[in-house]
Amino acid sequence: MTEHSEQQHLGQTGAVTSADLHLKPGADLDNYWMPFTANQQFKTKPRILARAEGVYYYTDDGRKVLDGAAGLWCCNAGHNRKPIVEAIQRQAATLDYAPPFNMAQPLAFELASVLSQMAPPSLDRVFFCNSGSESVDTALKIALAYHRIRGQASRTRLVGRERGYSGVGFGGISVGGMVANRKAFGTMLPGVDHLPHTFNLSHNAYSRGLPLWGDHLADELERLVALHDASNIAAVIVEPVAGSTGVLPPPVGYLKRLRDITTKHGILLIFDEVITGFGRLGAAFASVKFGVTPDMITFAKGVNSGTVPMGGVIASREIYDTFMSPGPQHMVEFFHGYTYSAHPLACAAALATQKLYKDEGIFENANAMAPKLEDMAHSFKGVKHVIDVRNIGMMGAIEMAPREGAPGARAFEVFLKCLDAGLLVRTTGDTIALSPPLIFEQQHLDFFADVLRAAITATD
Repeated sequence: MTEHSEQQHLGQTGAVTSADLHLKPGADLDNYWMPFTANQQFKTKPRILARAEGVYYYTDDGRKVLDGAAGLWCCNAGHNRKPIVEAIQRQAATLDYAPPFNMAQPLAFELASVLSQMAPPSLDRVFFCNSGSESVDTALKIALAYHRIRGQASRTRLVGRERGYSGVGFGGISVGGMVANRKAFGTMLPGVDHLPHTFNLSHNAYSRGLPLWGDHLADELERLVALHDASNIAAVIVEPVAGSTGVLPPPVGYLKRLRDITTKHGILLIFDEVITGFGRLGAAFASVKFGVTPDMITFAKGVNSGTVPMGGVIASREIYDTFMSPGPQHMVEFFHGYTYSAHPLACAAALATQKLYKDEGIFENANAMAPKLEDMAHSFKGVKHVIDVRNIGMMGAIEMAPREGAPGARAFEVFLKCLDAGLLVRTTGDTIALSPPLIFEQQHLDFFADVLRAAITATD
């Protein structure tokens, strides 16, 4: 909101009412405990999105806002796309829900087939859940159970990475490495180690694409193997490109070295592709883009362009077949799942989204726009406060120096200034993340750059 509109929305007491926000009678701001939000600050000056179309949001007071964050890295096809909306509507009127335990509905099988054809050839078994967080916990449980079935029950140790984000379940925050997501919640899962992150300003500042320094950091896994013995390590999980920690592309050769080491020691490798999946790097998955095949891929977000909650794990045939071999046929092979696994509406949305990606050449557009996003991002070198710029595909980061004693405050102020000027950006710490819908065009990048540059310049 502009300062003028904020003054109009605030009563004499400074309180915001439901009428001010165009909410229904009886609704107010107090009951909703907002996630990953400074609730007290927000409810003093709320920021309400009322509708969306294409690459734009519209606020409750009618202002047009360019979505520079694809929602939360998820609305890859843009907003309110007619084929996806109509698919959801048809499905809701046909089969609203079907139990996924010992029963099924046809779209689950159709979607699993579509996704398996998009993944690396050896990954063709899909387990559905409802979010990126659930997909990570699912993959970790698959890894532990897989080794147990194979008679290697001592393989219980999990390895994540510093500055990694793997969702907010206890499994995800245990293997994750973002301090604020962990510090309030006790000791986490036992038996978890972390590889060092690959971010190093002295070597890799202002890298275009993959940084040249840092592939040797994968060798830290050999140190953990020497410490614990490979017979006790179940899996390594990393984001191919760390997203929520500030867009950290992997050094050249880093992912391949991780694959070689895990293969050598019989350790499963999991790629958390919740952000990088479905065109963010111009390919269906980062594993395809980089030519490195893990044993499992987690996905969510872009699978149906953020329209209906959905996530999942794509596992190798070898992993699946291991679960299928023991025990009588009437017994459950994997005691895990969710009430809403492969929900009919989510499947319908995902199938329509995947068709839209193909019909409109959205991944191809991402590839065409990626060099332009790179140039736009690196035009911020030398701008006040900026200490680094990073990019890969349709992902980028403009990192600013933090204010002394107030980390994150500068980026939050930039976020507010951008919103006032009609641009929604994503911040993490003092980094502005660039993750627009994959249907962005040059005019959108130009507006993005102009507004963001003005906001940074105007911020102390």
